[in-house]
Amino acid sequence: MEQKTALKQLEFMEKKTRKMRLAAEEWKTNFQTLIAIILSARTRDETTIFVCKKLFEKYPTPNKLASANPSEIEKTIKPINFFRNKAKNIVVCSKHIVSSHKGQVPLNFDELIKLGGVGRKTANVFLSEVKHENAGIGVDTHVSYISQKLGWTKNTNPEKIEEDLKKLFEKRYWSRVNPALVRFG
Repeated sequence: MEQKTALKQLEFMEKKTRKMRLAAEEWKTNFQTLIAIILSARTRDETTIFVCKKLFEKYPTPNKLASANPSEIEKTIKPINFFRNKAKNIVVCSKHIVSSHKGQVPLNFDELIKLGGVGRKTANVFLSEVKHENAGIGVDTHVSYISQKLGWTKNTNPEKIEEDLKKLFEKRYWSRVNPALVRFG
């Protein structure tokens, strides 16, 4: 696949889906952005946005969420897929942010993936959303499927797909890949 062709495909997807809000976008703080990304896995963005608005009314900061009872969080986030596991993860994540990072979400990939509920995809999407210079490409089911269909990669392993996409696109385009493919998917 030529980079020029892939870039035209990326721009086409962006143009077709420009007005759609993703779960990672438009939150007041980095903490809220991270929690929304964690909750968005395997859940429609519309649902995640609705649930996060309710969640952040009650628990807008890491301190408040860290002191919450996971069963109370479950009630708030029940429309989210895997809500019980995610409730535990976001409380553990918040406690780690409070205890190890003075209440601030780390902007370091290696520190992010130590947080509950944060894996490679979530860390990369978060770093891209906060415009961090060391952001990679978040590979989720949409990115995996569409990049294979378009011939951007032949791999099925998310890390190998990320490597292929990083070779295909210049770094200045990396933060655009996940949002474009998620919106399009």
